[in-house]
Formats: sequence, C-alpha cells, structure tokens
Amino acid sequence: MMKKKSISASKASLVLFLCQMISALDVPLDLSQPPTITQQSPKDYIVDPRENIVIQCEAKGKPPPSFSWTRNGTHFDIDKDAQVTMKPNSGTLVINIMNGGKAEAYEGVYQCTARNERGAAISNNIVIRPSRSPLWTKEKLEPNQVREGDSLVLHCRPPVGLPPPIIFWMDNAFQRLPQSERVSQGLNGDLYFSNVQPEDTREDYICYARFNHTQTIQQKQPISVKVFSMDSLNDTIAANLSDTDIYGAKPVTERQPILLTPTGSTSTKVELRGNVLLLECIAAGLPTPVIRWIKEGGELPANRTFFENFKKTLKIVDVSEADSGNYKCIARNILGSAHHVISVTVKAAPYWITAPRNLVLSPGEDGTLICRANGNPKPNISWLANGVPIAIAPEDPSRKVDGDTIIFSHVQERSSAVYQCNASNEYGYLLANAFVNVLAEPPRILTPANKLYQVIADSPALLDCAYFGSPKPEIEWFKGVKGSILSGSEYVFHDNGTLEIPVAQKDSTGTYTCVARNELGKIQNEVQLEVKDPTMIIKQPEYKVIQRYGQVSFECIIKHDSTLLPTVIWLKDNDELPDDERFLVGKDNLTIMNVTDKDDGTYTCIVNTTLDSVSASAVLTVVARPNPPFDLELTGQLERSVELSWIPGDENNSPITNFVIEYEDGLHEPGVWHYQTEVPGTQTTVQLKLSPYVNYSFRVIAVNEIGRSQPSEPSEQYLTKSANPDENPSNVQGIGSEPDNLVITWESLKGFQSNGPGLQYKVSWRQKDVDDEWTSVIVANVSKYIVSGTPTFVPYEIKVQALNDLGYAPEPSEVIGHSGEDLPMVAPGNVQVHVINSTLAKVHWDPVPLKTVRGHLQGYKVYYWKVQSLSRRSRRHVEKKILTFRGNKTFGMLPGLEPYSSYKLNVRVVNGKGEGPASPDKVFKTPEGVPSSPSFLKITNPTLDSLTLEWGSPTHPNGVLTSYILKFQPINNTHELGPLVEIRIPANESSLILKNLNYSTRYKFYFNAQTSVGSGSQITEEAVTIMDEAMASRQVDIATQGWFIGLMCAVALLILILLIVCFIRRNKGGKYPVKEKEDAHADPEIQPMKEDDGTFGEYSDAEDHKPLKKGSRTPSDRTVKKEDSDDSLVDYGEGVNGQFNEDGSFIGQYSGKKEKEPAEGNESSEAPSPVNAMNSFV
Repeated sequence: MMKKKSISASKASLVLFLCQMISALDVPLDLSQPPTITQQSPKDYIVDPRENIVIQCEAKGKPPPSFSWTRNGTHFDIDKDAQVTMKPNSGTLVINIMNGGKAEAYEGVYQCTARNERGAAISNNIVIRPSRSPLWTKEKLEPNQVREGDSLVLHCRPPVGLPPPIIFWMDNAFQRLPQSERVSQGLNGDLYFSNVQPEDTREDYICYARFNHTQTIQQKQPISVKVFSMDSLNDTIAANLSDTDIYGAKPVTERQPILLTPTGSTSTKVELRGNVLLLECIAAGLPTPVIRWIKEGGELPANRTFFENFKKTLKIVDVSEADSGNYKCIARNILGSAHHVISVTVKAAPYWITAPRNLVLSPGEDGTLICRANGNPKPNISWLANGVPIAIAPEDPSRKVDGDTIIFSHVQERSSAVYQCNASNEYGYLLANAFVNVLAEPPRILTPANKLYQVIADSPALLDCAYFGSPKPEIEWFKGVKGSILSGSEYVFHDNGTLEIPVAQKDSTGTYTCVARNELGKIQNEVQLEVKDPTMIIKQPEYKVIQRYGQVSFECIIKHDSTLLPTVIWLKDNDELPDDERFLVGKDNLTIMNVTDKDDGTYTCIVNTTLDSVSASAVLTVVARPNPPFDLELTGQLERSVELSWIPGDENNSPITNFVIEYEDGLHEPGVWHYQTEVPGTQTTVQLKLSPYVNYSFRVIAVNEIGRSQPSEPSEQYLTKSANPDENPSNVQGIGSEPDNLVITWESLKGFQSNGPGLQYKVSWRQKDVDDEWTSVIVANVSKYIVSGTPTFVPYEIKVQALNDLGYAPEPSEVIGHSGEDLPMVAPGNVQVHVINSTLAKVHWDPVPLKTVRGHLQGYKVYYWKVQSLSRRSRRHVEKKILTFRGNKTFGMLPGLEPYSSYKLNVRVVNGKGEGPASPDKVFKTPEGVPSSPSFLKITNPTLDSLTLEWGSPTHPNGVLTSYILKFQPINNTHELGPLVEIRIPANESSLILKNLNYSTRYKFYFNAQTSVGSGSQITEEAVTIMDEAMASRQVDIATQGWFIGLMCAVALLILILLIVCFIRRNKGGKYPVKEKEDAHADPEIQPMKEDDGTFGEYSDAEDHKPLKKGSRTPSDRTVKKEDSDDSLVDYGEGVNGQFNEDGSFIGQYSGKKEKEPAEGNESSEAPSPVNAMNSFV
C-alpha cells in the first residue's frame, strides 16, 4: 500500500494572503482614525462567584480612545465603586469579588464605549451572571417495588443551576451504573427501564449533578429498587396487597412497546440555526423495543446525523431551516410497535450576509456602508452614529440612510465617525462597528523592502504588496529593474496589492517591483522570488511480508533542491517509532531487526523542508507459523467414531490452509503419535473413525504457508471397547527353505489392529489337489511357522487367521505356497547349433519335463567356449562364457564369436535351488571372415626411383590369406592426389621393391590383406623418393655461399613476422581457408576409373572405409602402426590451433601455406628447404 502527500508553501501563502486582504483595510496607527473595538467579553458572560469579575473591552485609534461604561442602560460611574477598577490604557473592568464584593450585586447588562475626536465605538451588551450550583431539596424517597418485566422511571430532578448541570448515575462505590438498550438515561437526566429484571434490585441508585463552572458535584439521596415476581411473593408483600392484586396478577408476560418519553403521539420542538438538534424516544416493552428514526417526506441529512444512547437519541449537528419537518421514532418488538412524531421548526437568530466594513475616503470621495443580515424571523436593521441612534445624531449633509445602507457623497474631514449596525429579532442580535475615516494621504507600502519569498516549482507564488493611501492607490508590478509592466493570464492581481503567479516555474525566479501611486504621490518596493525544485521520494518504501524474527528494511531515497536542507522522519501507524534499539534509522532507510508481531503496521517516511513536505507509506505484514489450536473437545463418543472439535490459534497473518489430526494409542504405543487425517483450514470439527481396544488421545496441528504450528495440547483420552479382529495378517507366503519343509510367513497385526487382548494366529495348510484335511496350529507373538516332512516342491493351500479373547477375525483368503526345491534331475536334450555367420550362431534344445525340474523353472543356461582357431591350429587357455535365457525358452543366439574357429557348448536347466546336469558338449565351427589389417607397414631404402615396402601378417587372419592388395598414388606440393595404382601380392610375401617411381616425389600407400571372403582393414603410409645427386651437389655448393645465407635469413625473418601476424589474427578470431586442402585430398572413392591405366579410385579404410583422405606425415622410423590415425592434421601446416566453444565444438579452421610450383618441375609435398628453394631459381 502506497500513500503520498505533498504540502507546499502555497497553502500557507494562501492563508497569509487572506489575512492581508483584511489588514490592507487597516489604517496605520500613526494616522488619525476613529476607535475600533479589538477585544470584548462574550454577550452571555457567566462568572464564577468566588473569583474577580473581569469584563474585557480593548480598542485602538488615533488619538488613543478613552473608555466609559453603561450598566443596565445607564452610565456606570466607576469612580464611585471602590470594588471596580479600569485597567490603564484599556477599557477592561476588574470587579474585586475576592476582597469582600458579592458577585450577585454586579449582575446586569454592561456596554463599553471607546471614544476619540473622530468618533465612538461601542461593544456588545454583555450580560453578567454569576454561576449557581444549588443543593438538592430535601425529599422523602419511597422504595420502588416493581414486578419483573414492568417499566420503571427513576426521576433525578436536579436543582436549577447556571449553567445547567451535567447528570450521571452512580452507585455508593462511585461506579457508573451500566446502561444498555433496556436501561438508559434520558436527556432530562431520568433513568429509564424499558423492563426491569431481578438483577436490577439494589438500594443505591444515586443521581449526581456536576456544575462545571464551580467544579462542584451535588448528590441526590439513594433510590431503592426491588424487583419481585409472582413466584417469589412472600407473606410480607402479600399482606400489603389486595386479593385482587395477588390473585389477579399474571406471571411475567411479553408486552408490546409503549413510549415513556415523549408522551402522546405528537410533540413539537424549536431549535435555532447552527445549533445541535437532539430528539429523544424511550419506550417500554418486553422484549426490549428497538428504536428507529425516519423523517417524513425526506431523508435524514447525510454526514450530519448521528445516533446516541442506543439509537434512542437522534442528533443532527449544524441544523438549518432545511432540517425543519416531522421526525418519527418507531419502537418495535416482536409483539408490535409504537411511534411518536416530533414536529421540528428551525428558527434563526440574526446572522450576517454582509457586515459593514471600515471605510477610508479622501476629501470629496463617495462611499457606502452596507449592513445586511438574515434570520427567522427576519431581523430589524437599525443604525447608530458614534453610539447614538442615527435619527437623533448630529446631521451630516454627506450622509444618507437607505434601509440597510448608508450612502456618503463628497465627504469632508468632519464626516469621520463610527457607525453601528444592529440586526435583531426575538432570538438575538448582531452589533457591528464600522468607521468612516476621511484622510488625504500619499501612498505608502507596508511590506518590508527586499522581502524574500521562496516557493516550490509548479506551485503558486504570492508576492505581498500591502499598501495604504487616500485616495486608494493604484498598484502595478514589474519584473526586474527595467522590466515592463506585468500583465496577462499567467498573473493574478488581487485588490490588496498581492501578485499571484499561479504556477511558478524556475524561470520565475527574480526581482519583482511593486509601484503604488495616487494623486498625492508614488512609491515602490522590491521583493525577491526564488523558485526551488520540489522534494521527491525517488525510491519509495514497498509493501513487505516478513517472517517473525527476520529482518526487514524500508527504503526512502530522496531528491531535493540543493539549497534546502531536508529532514527525514519515520512514523509507525502515524505515530513516533517505538523507543526500541531494534529500529535502526539510516540515511536512506529504516531497518527493523528481529521483527516481532507488534511491528506489524504502516510505516511512513516523511521528508520536510522549509517549503514543502512529501511522504510515502508502506505496510509491513509480519507472518509466522500459526499458533497451536486449543480447547480440544471430544463429543458424540461411539464404539467406532467420535467427533473432535477445536478452536484455531492465531494464524499470524498467513491463512491456515489445513489442520492435521494425530492420535496416540496410550494402550499399545504410549508416547508415539500417528497421522490420523487432515481437514481444510476452514473446518474446526471432524468425525474420526476409531478402532476397538485403543486408548485414544488426539492433538491438532495447524498449517499455513510458513509452516506447521506446534501441536495442540492432547485431548482427553477415550478408550474404545474390545471386539473381534476386523482383519487378518497380510502378505501371507509359503516357501520351503529345504527340500522337505514349508515355511509359512505373514505380517503381524499392529497393536491397535488386534481389537482386543490375547492376539493369536491360527495357521492352516493342506497339500493342493490332494483330498487332505486342513492341518492347523495356533501361535502367538510370531510371524513364521515351519511345516516339516513335506514332499519336495509340491503346492500347498495356506491361510492365516487372527483371533483374540473375544473371537476370530473373518475367514481369511487362501494363498498357494510350495514346499522346498531340489536341484533339477535331467539335462536338456536334442541340442542343435545353427551357425548363421562367422560371428553369430543359434542354439536349440528340447525342454526338460517339469516334474524333473523339482522347483520353479527360472530358465536355461548355455555354456560355450572357443576350442581353437582353425587358421593357426594352436590351442589356448579355455575361457567359458555363459548366456542365461529366462523362462521356458528353447533357443538362443550366441553373438561375438570369432571367425574360423572351433567351439563347444552345453545347456543346463535352472531352478530356485540351482543348476541341473549339463547336456553333452556340442561342437561347432565358424566360417572364414575378412582379416584384420596387416600388423605393420614399413617403407625403407628410398632411391631416385624406388622404395622398399615391408609388412607383417594380420594379427587375426580370420581364415586363409589369399593375397595382399597394395594401392599407391603420388601427392604434389599442393596436396593434390595423382593416379591410383593397384598391385596384388601373393599371401606368402612379406616385402616388395617398387621401381620406376618419379624422383623427389611423395607417395601415399594403402595396404590390406584378403581371404576368400574378402578384403580386410587397410593401413596407410607415405614416403618420398630422393633427388638427383648432381643437382643435390650443386645445391649444396650454393647453400655455402654468403649471399645465399643472408637471403635465407631474410626469408626466415619474413616467415617469422608472418607467423606472428597469423598468430595474432587467430587469437582475435580470424579464420583461414581450408577448402583447398580438403579438395587436395580428394577421396579416392569418388574418383572415376581411369581407362588408360586401368587403376581404380575405390578402396575401403579400416576405420571409416574412405581411405583416400588427407594423408598423414610419416613417423621418423617410417613405420605406420594400425592404431595410428590415417587422417592427420599435421598436413595442414602449423598444426591444430583451433579454438573451441564452451560445448567443445571446434570453431577455428586449419591454417597453412599454399605454394604453387611450376608445372614442369618435380612435385613434392614436403615443406620447402633452402635447397629446394634454390632449385626453383636454376
């Protein structure tokens, strides 16, 4: 919840402006002026007779006025009464009562006159009356004996005091008597009983009258009330009653309402305008009537109507003539109603419409005094001049009276006087003084020079220019020293000289000049205006929900004008923060440590400056786990159910979502609480199902979003009666542990499930499908029974029944169990093997008879092992493998066999006890497969046109090798592959010399073995033939020259610089072309067969069956092993320096240097050497 409030200086300025409008009419005290009454006592002045009487009369004027008094219409000679003095330079009278004077002697009507040479002003008629607080008159009060149900009025009748006393009823212990719809005090002070009850009997009903003016309380004698009924009449009362009274009286009966006050059906009420209207209706009846008010033909005035005294009093404040009308009160109970109509007439003492105001005129000017008042009845208007009725006052030719107006024409200095207007009717009068002061004065500005005004931007600015002059000066405003006169809609010019800027902006700041001029002169004054930036809360406190004992912080970050000094105040619920060290007020925040429930509320940040105030509020809600429920009650106890009810604890600002009910079994598991049920958070009662023979106690836990409450206090205990068990043990099983027994097990009943004392179990069994009787035993405190001497693995019918001292549980259901298992007796027969391929075979067998299994058939196990490899004819360590086939399956697949090998297998049946005997071993052989790759390929003895190849036979020939296949092709300097050549080599060879090769050329070789089934995996290798010897010698000679060495150093330096540049670009995410390198290693699989040389472009690699990809560099020993990768990144220049994403993906590209050699030259894929570089120049 957020609330903002801003209070700027505009409101204060507006109030100041209104005051200035009044003060602008004041004549400066250094100028001649008639008297003006400034202070006087109230018209109806009630004084304390024990203190001095002070009758105020203060006035101003020039020259200072003199004062005189009248008492009861005649001159009051103060000098002749030693008890009366007049204050110096004042008209205030002090009547000395405390030194022997009596207040009663000075009762009367007083009026003060203030006079100087320019006129006389008079005060109101001041009626002086001393307050009175008389004692109650002595009276004999008879006891009130009232029949129960009757109405009663106890009269107070206080003494008449001045002012009237305040009435209240108390007892002897000075305790106020309780009041209600049935018993209440009326406006006249009487105590009304709509119907009396036996508890109203007492002897100390005392009415008190408090006289506030004299601070005294008077007490009436106690009144006795005794309430009786026909059933309680004793002999004493009966003796004082007639037979008719005794025997004709009826018991207490209900009665319809009748009105005790006011009486009759109608009444009238006159009230004066502006007063408070109080209407009252009090009714008798049984049951106690309820009062309702209506206005006939209209509605009760909204916002001004209130009901008091249990709706027996209708109160309308600030009544006006529109509130006149008929008001009906209706008293109603179940037997009927009564009503009363009060006709209200609102009269009005005189009140001002236009009161006369002081008039300042220059000689020869015209003017008017207006005196207009209203009232009911309409008041009479009369004029006085200097306290004398105008009809007998000295004549003034410039003056003319026209009813409520006096018109002045061409006044002269002698026209100065004080005029009084009197408006009166039968309900009161109004008296106002207004002077006419004839002066000739040049302008004067009363506002201090260079006064500084400060306002907030976008609020009104009111610049004061209080002035005086006669004739009345004209006012003009300028901005700046040489500015033009201000005008236009952005300014408002008030009659009292004030300049208003309705919406001041920052550019409104500056100097403003006020000029006042009349025919007698001219004067000016400068004031300063500063417009400040408004104070704002840019980060307001926000609604917070915090758990109890947590920490919470409210922010209040402000922005303000740099020239204003703000102060920040924090309030809680519109009051000061608690004096608690847990509340920490920082520069921009309020922090509350270790929050408690009492910290809940609204927190307000108030920022004050000298010009404005802003505030923002936020609500703090403190939440916590609920308080535990209480007042648990058990009702409706039955054998198998009970109703539990409770009262929820405080939810701590987080609604309770549900209640959890737990129970304790004090008989079987004392101290252990179990879950029973749960209900929604709106429910506070629940019907609980119970079990027999349980000593129940219940507790309730409340749950809200914060968590669970502490458990409630336990309920009273409730012990249910014993009964037969309702249920039997669960999870009954029969499984033999030995070939000749049956083990029967079950889950025992819980304590509360026993339903009574003496819990036992009846265990019964018989062999299935055999005409046997049930065998039974009764056991206790166990959950297992072993039956011995049973046949091996036969089915049994089993049942377990619960019983206690009161009888048996219902008949249990039967389960099937088996006695113990033994190992299977026979092996599977007719085992057959069908070889599918070189690595997979399928085995078949016939199932064994179920009787020979002697247990639960779990499946069959196939044992198989490799005897020897047919290609090597060498035996090795036998490693048996086992495959299990679940259920009654009669075949299975044997994967992962080695090609061209001899195997044996056997099959066994499996039950819960173990494996049966093995079937006879079955021998089978796998056919040939493709061989593995040759174990190595080594290239040696390079010459100008030949290379020597050596290799090792495959580690796994998987058959009889028929030949080797060698494929090779040249690679030029741009990594482009040349024609592919294929050679078939006899299987018994292990080396080969390749001749007629190109010199100084790199070749790539692909090599694999074959069986009759096909070709196996290949391995690859690369090698280079050497250069011509003479050319090599010449190049060596060149390489020894100094100029060549310098050139090579320069080339090396250039290459180093290029490498550094490439390295920097790579680190910055640069990318390098790779497509040419991929194209250079075209896959031989997609090369067409060349008809001219009969070579083929298709071959299968051992790994991905695409052998003719980018070649790898030859290791130093020229030997390639089969584990090495055929696809190396070394061929791509500087290696793999690529970058990787966070997920490990490669985002760089291979970088390398591509050189284009002359078409005629020998091609080589090796990196350029100094010799090769020189060769290009020859």
